[in-house]
Amino acid sequence: MSSNHYEKLREQLLATSKWPLEYMFKFIVPNIEGRVEAVAEQMPSHGKISYKHTASLKFVSITCVAVMETVDQILDVTKKATAVEGVIVL
Repeated sequence: MSSNHYEKLREQLLATSKWPLEYMFKFIVPNIEGRVEAVAEQMPSHGKISYKHTASLKFVSITCVAVMETVDQILDVTKKATAVEGVIVL
């Protein structure tokens, strides 16, 4: 994600949300050794994580719902998760 995308996300969250906020992180991750685990490790430890494979098993959808205190916490998790090669943010 480019810095413009992060700034747009920040503006949207600040404009439409009250804090703390229950937030749903959703990422599509290539099902390549280590990548799914690398993204899952970036999710908040207090969040509820679920996984779903595509029919071809080439990708895994990772969803995590967690109460977040600030926009910066959300952006931090998103930036760390997207640092893993091939990750797509939904």
